[in-house]
Amino acid sequence: MMDWTALRLSLELAAWTAALLVPLGIVAGRALAHRRFAAKSLIEALIAMPLVLPPTVLGFYLLAVMGREAPFGRAFEAAFGQPLAFTFAGLVAASLIANIPFAVQPIQRAFEAIEPEIREAAWTSGLSPLRAFLEIELPLAWRGIAGGVVLVFAHTLGEFGVVLMIGGAIPGETRTAAIAIYDRVQAFDDAAAGALSAALLAIAFIATAVLFALGRPLRERRRG
Repeated sequence: MMDWTALRLSLELAAWTAALLVPLGIVAGRALAHRRFAAKSLIEALIAMPLVLPPTVLGFYLLAVMGREAPFGRAFEAAFGQPLAFTFAGLVAASLIANIPFAVQPIQRAFEAIEPEIREAAWTSGLSPLRAFLEIELPLAWRGIAGGVVLVFAHTLGEFGVVLMIGGAIPGETRTAAIAIYDRVQAFDDAAAGALSAALLAIAFIATAVLFALGRPLRERRRG
């Protein structure tokens, strides 16, 4: 049977991660797209690290920072009265870091695709930098921003290694759909594992279709 609690927890984690990370991705992506500075390549490499690091390695280092024995983990527990590791809040914090490249990179590419002349024309027409950003740049970059939302949401749903390291498998708290599938397979409950897998497969297919739909106008414009 379907583990609705695990699926709901995964959807909540994905929604919180996307809602918190995409605004930060807009700020970081725009800055990387338009500014030139000495450490830019280093920062871009750091942002891309979650793409190439094994999830268990990333999860290990995050656990080392968030654990009760770590200074940051102790400070969080003292401030909020609960530990960060093995809680839903810890999952959100870990997911934010694990999904940084999925938010920043598509948004950065979207801002890079805006011709400099468009921004300059907005400024010379009397728009302030903030109004030019809100009224000109954001509408032009919306496909990349939407793509970032989809990528972050879909990747968070399927994340396994980082979630297992930081959250474990506490039912109703940190046991996401991906963890529940693993547990059901270990318990030889193929029906429950299959139901959850089918749900994640459907969501992944929809997310992929949305990404291709968002990218089609840009590809057609380049061919034209």
